[in-house]
Amino acid sequence: MITKLLLVLKKWALPILVIYVLLITIASLANVGDLPSMGSSFDDKILHFLAYFVFGLIVYNYFEELNLKHVLLVSAISVIFYGIIIEILQQVMTSYRTLDMYDALANTLGVVFATIIIRFKEKLKLK
Repeated sequence: MITKLLLVLKKWALPILVIYVLLITIASLANVGDLPSMGSSFDDKILHFLAYFVFGLIVYNYFEELNLKHVLLVSAISVIFYGIIIEILQQVMTSYRTLDMYDALANTLGVVFATIIIRFKEKLKLK
């Protein structure tokens, strides 16, 4: 079951990446209004962390298919850079969104956590 899922993810890596990038870009630049609360004062940061954790996994999955050198480092830096660019675009392109360094930090931490999980998985696979 998991093997089949992994094969599907590899086969559809580019379409999954393109759709996710579109979704995260629209969600980041659109006027989303009030989001439902999860009950904490930092719900927004949790959403940023989770979105970029998943984004890190998706980009790694795609870049791995390209057989790049240092795929983990390249994918992590790419997603972190994208998150920073989106935060800047929120300030520059919209009147209803602002650059928030804590959002950028939450994005980065999500990517770092995804990277740690991938690295740990790779080490287990090597043994």
